[in-house]
Amino acid sequence: MTKGLKENQYVVFDAEVNGVEKSDADALRNLISQKPNTRIPILNFSPGVFLYRFGELTYDRTKLANRKTAWQQKAALLETQLEADASNRKLNRRYAKVSSNIAALDKKLEYGNWFMRTGNPVILYDSIKSQESQQQMQAYLINNGFFDAQVETRVETKKKKALVNYDIEENDPYLIDSLYTTTVDEAIEQLLGSNSRHSHVQLSSRYNQNNLSRERQRIEDILKDNGYYTFSKSYIEYNVYKDTIDKTVAIEQVIRVPSNSGFHAVYTIDSIRFFIASPSETIQDEKQSGTFDGLFFQMYQDRYAEKIIRSRIFLQNGDRYNRTDVIETQRQLANLDVFRFVNISFDTLANSLTTNIYTMPNQKYQVTNQLGASVTEQLPGPFFSHSLRNRNLFRGLEIFEFNFRAGLEGVASATTEGGVYRSRELSASGSVIFPQFLIPFNFGTLEKFGRYNPRTRALLGYSYVNRPEYVREALNTILAYTWATRNLRQQFSVNLLDANLIRSTLNPFFQERLEELQNQGNNLINSFLPSYVSSISGQVIINFNQYGLNQRRAASLWRLFFESGGTSINLLGSSLTQDRSLQYFQFLKFQSDFRRYLPLSNRSTMAYRVNVGLAKPYGISEGVLPYEKYFFAGGSTSIRAWQPRRLGPGSFTPEIREDGTFDYRFEQPGEILFETMLEFRRKLFGYFDGAFFIDAGNTWNFQEDPSREGADFRVDRFYKEIAVGTGLGLRMDFDFLVLRLDMGIKAYDPARAEGERFILDNLSFSRPLGERGQHVFNIGIGYPF
Repeated sequence: MTKGLKENQYVVFDAEVNGVEKSDADALRNLISQKPNTRIPILNFSPGVFLYRFGELTYDRTKLANRKTAWQQKAALLETQLEADASNRKLNRRYAKVSSNIAALDKKLEYGNWFMRTGNPVILYDSIKSQESQQQMQAYLINNGFFDAQVETRVETKKKKALVNYDIEENDPYLIDSLYTTTVDEAIEQLLGSNSRHSHVQLSSRYNQNNLSRERQRIEDILKDNGYYTFSKSYIEYNVYKDTIDKTVAIEQVIRVPSNSGFHAVYTIDSIRFFIASPSETIQDEKQSGTFDGLFFQMYQDRYAEKIIRSRIFLQNGDRYNRTDVIETQRQLANLDVFRFVNISFDTLANSLTTNIYTMPNQKYQVTNQLGASVTEQLPGPFFSHSLRNRNLFRGLEIFEFNFRAGLEGVASATTEGGVYRSRELSASGSVIFPQFLIPFNFGTLEKFGRYNPRTRALLGYSYVNRPEYVREALNTILAYTWATRNLRQQFSVNLLDANLIRSTLNPFFQERLEELQNQGNNLINSFLPSYVSSISGQVIINFNQYGLNQRRAASLWRLFFESGGTSINLLGSSLTQDRSLQYFQFLKFQSDFRRYLPLSNRSTMAYRVNVGLAKPYGISEGVLPYEKYFFAGGSTSIRAWQPRRLGPGSFTPEIREDGTFDYRFEQPGEILFETMLEFRRKLFGYFDGAFFIDAGNTWNFQEDPSREGADFRVDRFYKEIAVGTGLGLRMDFDFLVLRLDMGIKAYDPARAEGERFILDNLSFSRPLGERGQHVFNIGIGYPF
């Protein structure tokens, strides 16, 4: 890293913040503008710097600038030609291509070539930037109550390396002794007093300027939700008075009033008007108008259900202005996915507001085609998907969707020794989405649940799966209800009907294998008979702090799922099952999947997952579940040290090959699932992130399985049958796409005899990945959880 440095140039080798005891050390470290390049420990090698310097070898700024000038000249010539012939398609295509080349050259001139953009330049010590970091730390400490804090910068240089230390003396923080409001508007004072328990400024807590900003926003929100349409937080000021002896502060909250009136006016809704403009100049605006439930409508054509629209508008004539209701109205109208935009404005007259809602229809038909790659088990494969959307199908704001998907992937085969084979999938479905709950009796659900984006989906679909072991076809129909809470923290879905007709064609070798299992007392073959599978299910997703979207703060997601299969048999009796040409199933299934994301710093995070599931067949099922209802462990989103669907169940030992390794050809379905995954993630350089993970879990059956000894769940031994794997991962994070490669290594294998299950000590310098079959590589798209 120090190669080629000039005199008085030093590489920032380390940067530390010292003396932090009470404040946020990570927040202070984030203020360091010159952070050392990421290095591989012991080797003292920076891959990011290596890539950047490699890119510099082939980077010629002058040549790129000359190429840009040449393309700009071509662009200017094309612009002149287009002025005379603007509709010429050939000229327009050439101009678009030239513009794209110019944009690519601009990117290279500003950020360098791909290697330079992926890597990082070596960080050279700059005393000015170090001083800026010191000043920012000083300001941060003051803003967080450490008014007497001192920050000093100390730099040690050795062999072209600079060790930068920011020494902090915090001293005692200042605590909030009192908070009082000063205003001449008594109505506002009373309103704030009744909501004071939710204040972000608490007595005896440490002074924090961010809390004052949050409190200013909270007050504005309260007033905006109580009719104060023209109020803004610019009317709020804070005066902070310090007591340097007691180390306390008194905060005065000043609510100013308009100079022309001496008070803030309260506004009420006088009338509401809803306008749907014509989507195109070629479509005549007929200005169809009318009223419904106190709402004035004007549409370009009479083709939209006023009742549905009214259920998504939460403003009422005569009510006080409420900004939350306005935002909720705009969001729920947008959730209908029928309007291109939704704009809400207000006309004022004295203290009255006329609400104007302007919209325009979205395009009637929308066609989307996608071509990409996906990974379900082992190797990525191409897929093609096509979707058609028809909006406002029956003039009741319904949406018709047609989806088609074809995919090809690599999976392990159970019919041939080793290798990866093709798995082909086809699926097609048509569905109608209604923006309301369709139920036999009207309990006022349209008006009551409009805030929760209620939807009813009726679907008919077909799926085809061609694997080495079997070909499986299914015809399914679903009637589902979905809704979500106003803050989107909870999402609910209920499948009132999920019915499937399934037909399977088995590979002769796989057929023989299933018959062998049947002779041993395992009726798994019933899962592949022509079947009718029906169920009722419900799901709740609780999302805390936007899990998966906001990666700067801790977030969690909890998914609860319950399913009852064959419920109609319980209700209507066995008359449905008289036709024995079909296999019927009765079962109960439950799953709880909890995920947690914890940022440790701006470069590293910790994430973990706990996934538990139970699936119990009963009644006419004869102890067998539909194959898709079983749980499986192993794979890129499960216990990554085992091949997909090959772990377990319990302490079951697979057949042993001639070379002494386990035969993992066969999938291992289970009725009980437990898996937990812990992953430490850290940014490396450029697009590259690294990960270290530990996975643990297994599957079991409720009852003994004669064909798989040790598969049943036993309280006195299950904890000895929890498989453990560990490993390393490398990811390329492009924001819009994450490519993932994980290497899992078996550490504790319950398939082995007791006393021989810990196998991590098989790793050595001569065998860094352990014995054959101990390590597994997983390719994935997106994070595992």
